[in-house]
Amino acid sequence: MVATVMTPLFTPTMTGLATPDPLAFAFTAKTSAHASRGGAGPLMLDEAGWQAWWQQPSQAEARALYIHVPFCRKRCSFCNFFENGANPARMSRYMAALCDQLSRAAKTPLVQSKPFSAVYVGGGTPTDMAADDLARLAEAIRRFPLAADAEITLEGRLNGFDDEKWQTALAGGFNRFSFGVQSFNTEVRQQAARFDDRETLLARLGELTRDDAAVIVADLIFGLPGQDDALWRQDIADVMTSGVHGVDLYQLIPMQGTNLDRAQEKGRLGWSADGQQRAAMYAYGAHTLEQGGWQRLSCSHWRQGEAEQSRYNQMAKWGAEILPFGAGAGCNIHGHGLMYGRDLAAWHEALAAGLRAPGMVMRPNPSASMDGLLRGGLDTGWLALGRLPSPVRAHLLPLFERWQQHGLAELTGETLALTLAGRFWNVNLQAGLFEYLQSNPMGGEAATLAAHPGGARHHSRV
Repeated sequence: MVATVMTPLFTPTMTGLATPDPLAFAFTAKTSAHASRGGAGPLMLDEAGWQAWWQQPSQAEARALYIHVPFCRKRCSFCNFFENGANPARMSRYMAALCDQLSRAAKTPLVQSKPFSAVYVGGGTPTDMAADDLARLAEAIRRFPLAADAEITLEGRLNGFDDEKWQTALAGGFNRFSFGVQSFNTEVRQQAARFDDRETLLARLGELTRDDAAVIVADLIFGLPGQDDALWRQDIADVMTSGVHGVDLYQLIPMQGTNLDRAQEKGRLGWSADGQQRAAMYAYGAHTLEQGGWQRLSCSHWRQGEAEQSRYNQMAKWGAEILPFGAGAGCNIHGHGLMYGRDLAAWHEALAAGLRAPGMVMRPNPSASMDGLLRGGLDTGWLALGRLPSPVRAHLLPLFERWQQHGLAELTGETLALTLAGRFWNVNLQAGLFEYLQSNPMGGEAATLAAHPGGARHHSRV
């Protein structure tokens, strides 16, 4: 009997469009910051089951810790993550409860079974916490078994991050700081409801980077209202001379519920770059950084010097076990997705009673290893096809060939390398790949190997 070869189902959201200018027109728009394959349903886990998990050693090959601090002093125009104003008393109460939870968790067999290679304190604006709370948090983190070279990141903003907090963080073991600059231009910053002017930012970055006491990373956003090509070119020039060790370039993604969204609805937004202009901005930033000797670690992140590893971000893409703590935190535990609720009152009440904070636990994704392998590789812009099981590679090759035909990738031997256009549309390509797998499911051996790809590891390149 002759086996029937099925023709794969393709859609434009999987393959992109055939266009003379794929950088500008391969997809209609970037609609999300991340891509993943859905399908894992919720798991009804009682309190006894939850407590039992913490008595079980981890089976993960790579581990990190995520700590969420959901407070900000001010809501930026483009942000829909604002949850709680940074009232000092409310914030200190939260940090006391959080540190107590961390200290208790640190004693469990789950935590102590294997070291953590990275810690990320995100938010919100964690740098808004008081220096005493920062010291308390650092002490709680040190109770975890950290790798000797663990990357410990504090996220936040330069405004309010004074010398006392800086020295407290360094003394506590923080060795990486990620600051949301977004734009250096004073007028653009004012429209985005950001603190400080250009001169203040550059001066503070110069102070923090001068003695190389820690890695400093800056985030920039392209496509902000009022940010034209000339201002973006100045933003790139400023970040390259600021002394920072790494930079992220993010496209502005319009999100519902933001002040920017409301201004647009009322016709008060003013000028902002369209999709094609944003593509050109990305291209300019990427070319200029790389011509200046900066190394690309992912489609959105560059570094100068090897001190910057961006380890946590890479581990998150590859699917490492990341234990989450704090209201609104989400990651995974024992292969199960976990997302805590954002309600502070309910979170405090549960912790005071010694119970799991409200939230949702998901069933394991049977394809998690393969998904992490593919997502992590695409995020770097470079995928070694030889690391994929042969049936899986054969199943995906028709999609990769379409990407090549549309100018989004190059197939060279055993390598899939995203072009500049492919790197700009990287999240769309990831979403398209998962859509392709959903619409063209693998059967038999390929499905088995996709669920258990032998030898897959978390590396900076697959």
